[in-house]
Amino acid sequence: MVWLLGALAALWFATLLTGPFLPVPLSAAMYSIGSLICHQRPERSFWLAGQQLPVCARCIGIYAGVVLGAGAAPFLGRVRRPRFWIVLSTLPAVVSLLVEWAGMVRPPNGLRATTGVVAGGVIAAVVLATLHYERCARPQPNTPNRPPTPI
Repeated sequence: MVWLLGALAALWFATLLTGPFLPVPLSAAMYSIGSLICHQRPERSFWLAGQQLPVCARCIGIYAGVVLGAGAAPFLGRVRRPRFWIVLSTLPAVVSLLVEWAGMVRPPNGLRATTGVVAGGVIAAVVLATLHYERCARPQPNTPNRPPTPI
């Protein structure tokens, strides 16, 4: 299951990167899907061969991170404190966003993508490793909660 989800993530990421080069009906579909999940602002997007990608730099980073995290997930084993790691992985993106909203600096697209890779990678790895571990872990024997009654 984890490998299938990883393969689907890789296919989605590859489709996003090739969106500008697909035949027009497929490309239009990719940009329409992209508009449902991303703001698609030109100044916050990467461009390939003079064409804007269907999603912004941070979204591209998130999807790249998901592919990397899905590849790492089967090798992680049990992840302790998964919520902590998920929240920690989103902090760079949150800080980047707050700095921009405060008007202090406008982060470059490379930084946006990097914060996306961190968040997407950690979240995918933790979630998929947890799914993988829970499915593969040996069930613990049921033990009674009370002492046996004497006969």
